[in-house]
Amino acid sequence: MTIAVCPGSFDPVTSGHLDVIERCASFFKEVHVVVAVNMAKQPLFSAADRVSMIREALEADGYPHITVTSTDGLITDYCKQVGPCVIVKGLRQNGDYEAELGMALVNRKLADVETLFLPADPVREHISSSIVKDVARHGGSIQGMVPDTVVGRLKTAMNKGKN
Repeated sequence: MTIAVCPGSFDPVTSGHLDVIERCASFFKEVHVVVAVNMAKQPLFSAADRVSMIREALEADGYPHITVTSTDGLITDYCKQVGPCVIVKGLRQNGDYEAELGMALVNRKLADVETLFLPADPVREHISSSIVKDVARHGGSIQGMVPDTVVGRLKTAMNKGKN
């Protein structure tokens, strides 16, 4: 059985991320959502918080065949640990493809792991974690951009940053 691995920073998880994860879950019997810890980035939320937010959002929809975890290593190393897998990445716009293609080629070289690209839902293709944080930082509504379970946590995190 091929396992789908959906990696990302998910800082925070957005409705676009969930759309890709849920569509992926309809194609594969087992899906691993992996919060990738990038030491070069300064995330708003800890890896544990990001894992928790994704789990909370997915529990509302009931996906028992989805595992949510994190790694501070290479995604290809994670893939080697879990067995035969394909990496699934959502693409929003042309810039995403250019960035993701390079990573896909490196992942194939490192671990012979293929990458499957899923185009974003046109209704959500403008949503990114960066935009969500920027809107929240300026007091705008993020309803619908993130799961309801994330809205309060994001507002709390933004208020901590103001002190």
